[in-house]
Amino acid sequence: MINAVERKIEQYVSELDDAHVSSLYKKLPRGKRLRSKLILKIAGSNLKVVKTSATIEMIHAASLLHDDVIDEANTRRGKISINASHGNKSAIMMGDILYSKAFFELNSISSEIAKVVSNSVVQLSLGELADVALSKSFHTNKEAYLRMLYQKTASLMEASAESAAILAGKDRVAYRDYGRKLGMAFQMIDDILDIVSDEKTLGKPALHDFEEGKVTLPYIYLYEALQEEEKQYLVSLHRKKITQNEAKWIKVAMKKYNVIEKASLEAKELIGEAIASMERLGEYDLSKIAKSMIEREF
Repeated sequence: MINAVERKIEQYVSELDDAHVSSLYKKLPRGKRLRSKLILKIAGSNLKVVKTSATIEMIHAASLLHDDVIDEANTRRGKISINASHGNKSAIMMGDILYSKAFFELNSISSEIAKVVSNSVVQLSLGELADVALSKSFHTNKEAYLRMLYQKTASLMEASAESAAILAGKDRVAYRDYGRKLGMAFQMIDDILDIVSDEKTLGKPALHDFEEGKVTLPYIYLYEALQEEEKQYLVSLHRKKITQNEAKWIKVAMKKYNVIEKASLEAKELIGEAIASMERLGEYDLSKIAKSMIEREF
């Protein structure tokens, strides 16, 4: 049914009757469509479900367009980003167009779902702003990092699962909690992969997040474990182009202090809770989706 979602998005874009917008949309990487997969597994595949999936994927795509502008990213999933190929103005406006069209279509699905999704986009925007603020200097504020992570990534996953539960007449609180934990763990693992994976797998340079100024969970744990002189050295690497020797030092230090294992365990605990909650409801397909996240490489 993912193909039905793709067709619905293409329909929404074509309804805008703008050749330039259609051309830009075709250049966007499709991604994993994880949010759609969640919605379809929870609620089935009727027209309202497909429409909800399509609007949420459009919102997600819009957020990535804006994110790439903020991060000055040249690539997205191994492809040249829209801001790099067509400029920041085109990327921002394309994001705004996808947001606006998605919100317009949400109103015809369900006012309750429109409220849930709209609120998640407010959280997403607050998270993006918090990410920018946190990236200005090295920090060890785990609480602020986790709050930002929830807002920027988990809130839309949470809304996807809750919206699907509303459509299916299921316990919205249970599925919302599942979506939140899945989203939190997804981003934690993403942050870890930025450190342990290679450029070919990631579609971007390894350690790129730290160069951009992002202090993720592994760096917070590493800082806590280091001696004072080493702490100062780590901070000195923040927001700068990291050399091969500097990257090696970071990775060796993380291995020495079992930082990756510690961060991974935190993500796995969230996944474990998500799996248990779905299996209690007999939702074994959803528990499989959660399990697959632990094993992913990008």
